[in-house]
Amino acid sequence: MEANRIVKFIREIYRTKDPISLHEPMFNGNDKNYVMQAIESTYVSSVGIFVNRFEKELEALTGSPHAIATVNGTSALHAALYASGISKDDLVITQSLTFVATCNVIHHLGAEPIFVDVSPISLGMCPIALESYLRENAEITETGCMQKSTGKNIKAIVPMHTFGHPVQLDELAGVAKKWGIPLVEDAAESLGSLYKGTHTGTIGQYGALSFNGNKTITTGGGGAILCSTEKEGKRIKHLTSTAKVPHPYEFIHDEPGFNFRMPNLNAALGCAQLEALDKYLINKRYIAEQYKDFFSDSDISFFHEPDYAKSNYWLNAIICNSPKQRDEILKKTNDSNVMSRPVWRLMHKLPMFSEALRGDLSYSEKIEKLLVNLPSSPFCFD
Repeated sequence: MEANRIVKFIREIYRTKDPISLHEPMFNGNDKNYVMQAIESTYVSSVGIFVNRFEKELEALTGSPHAIATVNGTSALHAALYASGISKDDLVITQSLTFVATCNVIHHLGAEPIFVDVSPISLGMCPIALESYLRENAEITETGCMQKSTGKNIKAIVPMHTFGHPVQLDELAGVAKKWGIPLVEDAAESLGSLYKGTHTGTIGQYGALSFNGNKTITTGGGGAILCSTEKEGKRIKHLTSTAKVPHPYEFIHDEPGFNFRMPNLNAALGCAQLEALDKYLINKRYIAEQYKDFFSDSDISFFHEPDYAKSNYWLNAIICNSPKQRDEILKKTNDSNVMSRPVWRLMHKLPMFSEALRGDLSYSEKIEKLLVNLPSSPFCFD
């Protein structure tokens, strides 16, 4: 398929001759109203009615027993892994095909990543690759699951729901339980995505969401931790609030904590954005269907949601038939002011993670050379 046809089609979808972004936010509801309410209240930092409201609405949406709003998705994952007991010299299994923030968090906790392959079904962590790596390289000891060649403990498994497509959670959770390793979901991209009817981020011990400016809804910057129990939620909320002990006026902190709480100003925007989420998801599925139909008779494959899932289609992805075709599409679209992007550089190819332990990454290597993300903003279509 010629790249010119793709540019023309995308412009027909978005009905504009102006530059088209990969994913931009929409502000057409109560966004300004709620933000002004927060400003007028003078509670613009980590205390205010909108923070509590945003957390409660996230709990209602996701079915999580407890949601804690944070300053960004990275801080959410950081706190979740810290609460899971990750510390210096531990190992954390994740996927090489992910955004760098996933691995940065592991590094800043003093731990090291282990990379396993992703699945053609979801583009997220492959349960077969996970089981294979553990079977060949790990053993269960009195202190937990140990990586045999290093003697270090594997303390968590962190799959990411790539582009909003839920991973094979039952299978991954089964492997995690078998080997006694906590499962923590990097659900940064998957707000509104369902795995067999259950919201992503709620099946692992913790889930981390992101509300960056390029996500399905935004708080400007922001994230949230979804906790599997009320007890864990209270613990995380304490940790992310500088571990401050409640007192009418004294400043008492009972352990090293994080200043990760989401400001009320951002939460106000989040509350307005949540009101529009259903409409955004409908629009994003409409756009995905347009892409699916357009590429159905071509030599390019549109990546559609797994059969077990309902995806938010955060970013629409196509799989080209050759690296040359991928490069031609990337060049033509961007030269035409239609933003497209390749998948992230694989983590094990970045200098700071090049020596990380890893299993066979054949599919990740293949996809890196062929995948292109196309514009996916949830504009309204009347």
